[in-house]
Amino acid sequence: MLMAYGSPERLDDVPAYYSDIRGGRDIPPELLADLVERYRRLGIEDSSPLNSITEETRGALERELGDVPVFTGMKHWTPRIAEAANAAVASGADTVVGLVLAPHYSSMSIAGYRQQLERGLGGRAELAFIESWHDEPGFVELLAERVRGTDAHVVFTAHSLPARILDSGDPYKEQLLETSQLVAERAALETWSFSFQSESQTGEPWLGPDILDHLRELHARGVRDVLVCPVGFVADHLEIRWDLDHEAAELAGELGLDFRRIEMPNADPAFVQVLAALVRRVLAVPSEA
Repeated sequence: MLMAYGSPERLDDVPAYYSDIRGGRDIPPELLADLVERYRRLGIEDSSPLNSITEETRGALERELGDVPVFTGMKHWTPRIAEAANAAVASGADTVVGLVLAPHYSSMSIAGYRQQLERGLGGRAELAFIESWHDEPGFVELLAERVRGTDAHVVFTAHSLPARILDSGDPYKEQLLETSQLVAERAALETWSFSFQSESQTGEPWLGPDILDHLRELHARGVRDVLVCPVGFVADHLEIRWDLDHEAAELAGELGLDFRRIEMPNADPAFVQVLAALVRRVLAVPSEA
């Protein structure tokens, strides 16, 4: 079961999509209008290139695994995780491997996927859930390859979450920093740092520093060349194509920074092999020679 956050398929879906994320609560009209405009500027009119990335990854993973069927379940869009669970059970599955397209564990993110999948399966199949894969060697090498040899200051980023998660010992931030350190060491980076991005305006403190504040700080320190490595993301979703490619890039331009980001894993064959290795390890399925 390959799980992802999901994305509205077309502009008309944006209100329902964000209502689902907000648990049915109304969205302020000005916020909704801004979100619709963001998706419009990303080229989403009647079909979502964001969801197609997930489907392409699913198909490639199924081909890589050979005789292991792969289903897609979305947390906030269709096909829903529960629908995918029903399809898996109907196909005869007695064991379901849960794999979220997010490498780092948090009780506010990954735990929710697990809960939805457990409810969807309803005890009809054994669940083998992969909690995190932030230090998976293949994943580390894939990112290291994308930053290796650069003369730029590398900024690793990930989606921010409410700071209160740290009070309960949530490992999210710790895992993100560990991945960043592993990639930096693997790529022999001379200079790098970490920041969060895509904070939501909820009226409570979120994990920081935010990428925009961090870019200002780097500029003040004399940095003029920045390469962003979104270590907490694996595909070109809104947080990449808008928050980084538009908002962060715009600020960098105002500051006079040379600003670039790495190519996202998406359905890259090397990334698909990383996912396949995770599944094989759980099912004890040897890779083909």
